[in-house]
Amino acid sequence: MKNGTESEGFGTYLKSLRLDRRITLREFCRRASADPGNISRIERGVWPPPQDRSILVRYASALELKEASDEWYKFFDCAAADCGIIPKDIMEDDEVVKVLPVLFRTLRREKPSEEDLDRLVDKLRRS
Repeated sequence: MKNGTESEGFGTYLKSLRLDRRITLREFCRRASADPGNISRIERGVWPPPQDRSILVRYASALELKEASDEWYKFFDCAAADCGIIPKDIMEDDEVVKVLPVLFRTLRREKPSEEDLDRLVDKLRRS
């Protein structure tokens, strides 16, 4: 699986959040209306994270993540990254989508033009 963050994938992050909150697997599953076997597979990286937003919201709510908090966004971003996709909310922002090629080139260590970098930095500051 691909990493959802610099050091962990979605399953690892889900499990760490659950354990940090001292929520057992069974209690989490009860709160999230989820199957313990499936959650265990996700936590171990055997299964990919769900991409259905309503399921991820249920999981985030079961973990008592505050909506729009850093943990909330990291949770959803890890799920998307583990599946190799760009989060839907980012793809809905036309200005961000326009500068994504600059980001991709930068990540590949190609030198973007100063104009491209200025546009990217400006957009990131306004986000």
